[in-house]
Amino acid sequence: MLDTSTREARTHFYNSQSWRELRADALERDHYECLWCKADGKVTSNQSAVLEVDHIKELEFYPECALDIDNLRTLCKDCHNKRHHRFNYKSHGPKKENKWKDDERWD
Repeated sequence: MLDTSTREARTHFYNSQSWRELRADALERDHYECLWCKADGKVTSNQSAVLEVDHIKELEFYPECALDIDNLRTLCKDCHNKRHHRFNYKSHGPKKENKWKDDERWD
């Protein structure tokens, strides 16, 4: 079985020829479009964004699914970051209250 227990082992996997070939197959299967954006009615393709191939069952915890194309999906970088709660998609505490919500509005 594939060792994915360390960061180094996962890096080695992502640099492998077998991963690069399977990644290319997944991108082609998904027509080089982000599947989450597509589900929301938006088109995000390799022409407008960086596309990444995501393991649905994460590589670190499910090494047996590492090279299963049915465990892969194409996501744009933005959606992939949302999926893994990275960067500006982390919760930074409670939302600020809108101090203007009760003010008179000029419609």
